[in-house]
Amino acid sequence: MTDTTRQYRAAAGRARNAAEKTADFWTQGARTVTDLVPGLPRVDLVPAVERYFELVQRIVDINRHLAVRCAEAVGTLSGVVREKAESAENLVREKADAAGNAVREQAEKAEQAALEQADKAERAAKELARQVRQAEREQAEKAEQVAHGQAEKAGQAEKELARQARQAEREQARRAHKRARERYEGLTKAELSDQLAKRDLPKTGNVDELIERLVEADSR
Repeated sequence: MTDTTRQYRAAAGRARNAAEKTADFWTQGARTVTDLVPGLPRVDLVPAVERYFELVQRIVDINRHLAVRCAEAVGTLSGVVREKAESAENLVREKADAAGNAVREQAEKAEQAALEQADKAERAAKELARQVRQAEREQAEKAEQVAHGQAEKAGQAEKELARQARQAEREQARRAHKRARERYEGLTKAELSDQLAKRDLPKTGNVDELIERLVEADSR
């Protein structure tokens, strides 16, 4: 194995390790974001990232195979061919570096998208909580208004019942008074005076006053 082959394999191994570490870092970051935000939909992005890395790895492997074949023949090639082989090796290294940069860029973009999605979910949760609190306050105010209205209606009903009771009492008293007067309304003033004398009551006044005096005495 030539020095060029060993150098290329070492570089390819470092590129692969860097890609694997980048993938692990991005995957753990995405999972941490989804764990920190309750209610955030859990999206498994690992398969898509792995397929992307597999494609990059296949490209690197193909380029490595070609470079190794060229590097193994360096010892038997002329100076011009050797320079071409070295140029091919440099090209493969550049492609490997570009692939690593692309992987890091994709990982950063995916991480940023996950953070933005988590931020949107958090804002949506806060807005939902605000709407729930507002709805609770409105319901409490409506319940208080209903209770106040019912209490007011109950007070009015109670007053109306008391008024009707007083009116009924007055009506009953009026009827009782009328019935009591009926006992004496057919009597003459002399007869009414006799009734008053038997009860030791004054006999002065007109007929109506005498009747009222006898009715009042009966009610005692």
